[in-house]
Amino acid sequence: MIDSHSHIYCDAFDDDREAVVQRALNAGVSHIIIAGENLDSVARQRALRDAHPDCISMALGLHPEEVHDDYQQQLDALRPLFDTLPCVAVGEIGIDLYWDKTWCEQQMRALDIQLHWCHELQLPFIIHCRDGLDQVLDVLDHLDCPMPQGVFHSFTGTPDDVQRIRQRGDFYFGVNGIVTFKKSTVPQLLPVVGIDRLLLETDSPYLAPVPHRGERNESANIPHIAAAVAATLGMTVDDVSRITDDNARRLFRLL
Repeated sequence: MIDSHSHIYCDAFDDDREAVVQRALNAGVSHIIIAGENLDSVARQRALRDAHPDCISMALGLHPEEVHDDYQQQLDALRPLFDTLPCVAVGEIGIDLYWDKTWCEQQMRALDIQLHWCHELQLPFIIHCRDGLDQVLDVLDHLDCPMPQGVFHSFTGTPDDVQRIRQRGDFYFGVNGIVTFKKSTVPQLLPVVGIDRLLLETDSPYLAPVPHRGERNESANIPHIAAAVAATLGMTVDDVSRITDDNARRLFRLL
C-alpha cells in the first residue's frame, strides 16, 4: 500500500520517526510520499528521503497557509531546489480560505506560478483545497500552459464538485481517514470518483482514521483507510490496494 500524502518529517515525529517508518513497513505500506509545506520543511524532507530512498519520495511546494506578502521570495527560493533534489510532484499547493481569506489573491497567484512549474518540470501537482474550490478552478481556467496532471488531496467535496473538477482534467482524488468518520460524506463520493482515480493517503499527523481518531496519525494506518474504501465499494482490500498503488505509481512515476 502506498501512502500518497504524509508529513512524517514534521516535529510531531521527532521522538520516534524511525519507528514510525518501520511500523508503516510492517503494516504493509510499501511507499510514502512526503508533501512539502514551505522552505523550512525542505531540510527535514531531504533528510528523511535520504535515509529511506527506497520507500520515501518527496514533493516540494508552498502550502497555501504559508502564502503571505513574501510569497514571491519564497517561490524564488523554492524553484531552484527542483533542479537538485529528486522530487515526484509539486505540492502541496492550492487554496485555503477556511481560517483566513486575507491572502486569497496571493494564494491564487502562487498556485498559478507553481502549476506552471508542473508543466515546465513535467511533474504532477498535489492540490490542497479547503473552502477554495471556486478559486482553484478559476486558476485552472486561466492557466496559459497545458494542463498538468495531479491529485486533489484529502478530497471532501460533493459529487457536483467532482464533475466540476473533471471538466478541467482527468485528475485523481486523495482519500484519507475522513472516510472512516461516522458522519463523513466521503463514502458517497467513492463510486462517483471510481477506484481508477483514487489514491490512499494519511495526511499524517492529521486525520487519523477510526479506530485511532483523535490520535497522532501515521502511515501505518493506511490499512484502515483501504478497508473502509473496500467495504464501501464492495471490493477486497487486496484489489483496492493493488489499484490505488497502480494509480499512485502512474501519477508520481514511481518505480
